[in-house]
Amino acid sequence: MKYQRLASLGAVLFGAAATVSAKHLGGRHEHNQCPKGYTVSVYTSYSTVYLTSTTSAAPEITSSSSPVAVVETAAPVQTTSAVVADAASTTSSTPVPTSEAPVAAATQATVAVVAELSTENAVAAAATSSTSQEAATSTAQAAASTSSSSSSNTSTKSSASSSSSGSTSGEATFYGGNVAGGTCSFSGYTLPSGLFGTAFSGAAWNNAAECGACVSVTGPKGNTIKAMIVDQCPECAASHLDLFQDAFAELSDISAGIIDITWEYTSCDLSGPLKLKNKEGTSQYWFSMQVVNANEPVTKLEVSTDGGSTWQSTTRTSYNYFEQSSGFGVDTVDVRVTGQSGATVVVNSVGCSSGSEITASSNL
Repeated sequence: MKYQRLASLGAVLFGAAATVSAKHLGGRHEHNQCPKGYTVSVYTSYSTVYLTSTTSAAPEITSSSSPVAVVETAAPVQTTSAVVADAASTTSSTPVPTSEAPVAAATQATVAVVAELSTENAVAAAATSSTSQEAATSTAQAAASTSSSSSSNTSTKSSASSSSSGSTSGEATFYGGNVAGGTCSFSGYTLPSGLFGTAFSGAAWNNAAECGACVSVTGPKGNTIKAMIVDQCPECAASHLDLFQDAFAELSDISAGIIDITWEYTSCDLSGPLKLKNKEGTSQYWFSMQVVNANEPVTKLEVSTDGGSTWQSTTRTSYNYFEQSSGFGVDTVDVRVTGQSGATVVVNSVGCSSGSEITASSNL
């Protein structure tokens, strides 16, 4: 009858359908002195409780006001611990008969063992989780370091690309040169000393936006010239310059015909102020004006008829004039010129008469 009371416990806990099989744990517990009122069979812990349930559902765990605690762990709990814990939780909501006090003591002892085992599993799980988190953190830090290094390399490459993007590699040919009859319509304009002329690619003409811009051109021998864009080369590729003949001769022998060059935009460094020139036919009913001798390409020309309180736009043409087809309705206007850099020059009291020209007081 050594395990009779544990069988009674199984009947109380799990009903008549439960069977109990136990194996004595042995060891040092066999020789310990039992507390007063208990026998060895009650005091000793047991290793396995097998359940035979008539239903497939797990025992329902209900809340309890009793001080019995259910220990939750991140790591899987052994079958023995889980079963007994479920049993202890279920039993805690049902009062234990007085006659079964020794059984209750055994139950409490078993729960204590389970709690101890569960606590050990929880500690082990926590240690494993901590180790995993540390490993994950180390991996994340290494990845972040690699990403940062890659970003740094990308940034360096981007900066290097930007610093070299101002220079263009291309080819140069030459022709007789034409300022007065060129597409930029610089009739009557004479290139300053030391400044050559060139035609610019039709593929990058951009509605005459390059007219008046200056470029620094380096030839195959390493020598450099400065030229102003005054004409268009319709058949030239975007990187191709068709230089005036005297400009080409500064870079190579004329017999070469075509040479490799590098070029980039540069300031014209003109000493005098810019000029405004009206096209023939300009009046208060039709407005057409160009900017000549500017230190940088002109991006827009605006007109004010109220002393600068408001400004009205004009439209640039492919032959390098800024126009307003209906005119501005007055004989005199103020003009504001804006360069590629954002610099502006305002010229007041400009007449809207055909073919007239006015010199500003400054340059871009």
